[in-house]
Amino acid sequence: MRRGGLRVGLLGGSFNPAHGGHRRVSLFTLAALGLDEMWWLVSPGNPLKPANGMAPLPARFRSAAAMARRAPIRVSAIEREFGSAYTVDTLRALARRWPRHRFVWVMGSDNLTQFHRWKDWRRIARTMPIAVIARPGYDAHAVANPAMAWLRRYRVKAASFRNRDNWSAPALIALRFDPDPRSATGIRRADPQWASRFEGAACRDQLTHHLIDGHPGAERA
Repeated sequence: MRRGGLRVGLLGGSFNPAHGGHRRVSLFTLAALGLDEMWWLVSPGNPLKPANGMAPLPARFRSAAAMARRAPIRVSAIEREFGSAYTVDTLRALARRWPRHRFVWVMGSDNLTQFHRWKDWRRIARTMPIAVIARPGYDAHAVANPAMAWLRRYRVKAASFRNRDNWSAPALIALRFDPDPRSATGIRRADPQWASRFEGAACRDQLTHHLIDGHPGAERA
């Protein structure tokens, strides 16, 4: 462990299902920002996405755990333990629970297009640095987003950010790499029964070590 704690990237989402694109972008971000680990935060629900077609949490968690295998990626549904309804609450709770770690929130440019709709999005930006991964077809909308008009003054180059000893926020790091065409939507269309492959005994959260079951939990926004 680094002196002062780990450098951790946080990637939140429904992972409905997790796929190679999640893994690829995580490994790229780990290398680009000099991170020690990536934590995948599997959301119990997302109020900005329709509930129809959302697989049960255990199936989504198992798909993420399988995709993260043999990589410095930990999978967690810790939002349910926090009882946090919004991303801003989750990130603040993580920072309190692991005060020595240095966190960076990772999102795709598709999420940046609606970032201004998230609760207390400025507070999110002030809680920890944000790394934005380019997604084909979304960059123009992300640049025009009202949140981007506020965030662009805090832009930091990845190389500069990687070499910082002190991670101050707000900070916005734009990361670009070869586009990955894979998507959870495409996987669901090609294989509507994908979740049936991830049925089985209860699994354990890789941060809390608590069992993951199908009980309803908090939602993310």
